[in-house]
Amino acid sequence: MLSGFMNTLSESIFDAYTDEYEEWFNRNASTYLSELELLRMAIPKSGQGLEVGVGTGRFAAPLGVDLGIDPSENMLQVAKSRGIEVLLGRGEQIPFKDAVLDYVLIMVTICFVDEPNRIVEESRRAIKKDGRIIIGIIDRDSWLGKLYLARKSKSKFYREARFFSAGEVIELLKNNNFKDIKVYQTIFGNPAKLEMIQHHKEGCGEGGFAVIYGHK
Repeated sequence: MLSGFMNTLSESIFDAYTDEYEEWFNRNASTYLSELELLRMAIPKSGQGLEVGVGTGRFAAPLGVDLGIDPSENMLQVAKSRGIEVLLGRGEQIPFKDAVLDYVLIMVTICFVDEPNRIVEESRRAIKKDGRIIIGIIDRDSWLGKLYLARKSKSKFYREARFFSAGEVIELLKNNNFKDIKVYQTIFGNPAKLEMIQHHKEGCGEGGFAVIYGHK
């Protein structure tokens, strides 16, 4: 794979289909709110946070994450309108000094980059001692992950994505010396058919959406 190919392709897709990306959240409100509920549990209640791959700010804004970086200018314009302080950039080169952030949120973005380990390394560098990294994914080993894999060739957004299992993300965090790693899950069913917010539970494999977090 040419270096940066997935990054460049992904940012052009998200630039071109920003409105369609936004509409997904409107159509799938129960899924979106279920994911928010789980992330809210994992996000620290105070401190300076950054979302890597902030997109339109759909998660950062309601979760109180003040800072966001993303390679898509169109997405960043929307995030800025939601009150996020935004920077054009990528997680492989986080534009902050060492040990200045209390936490970093990476919401599905890890699936769209060439060097996922580099993003975790950079996050660790920018996080303070005892700070937290929070990674949200569509769990490849879940029923929903398998469905997404089967349909990925037909999806504008996921065609070039690399899906991770929760176990792989846990290993990625361990390999970068994160500790006290925990994993929680939600979305127990087809997200297109959810009619109410689902609660989360510890573990992985059943829920389509998993959140893995650990401390520096």
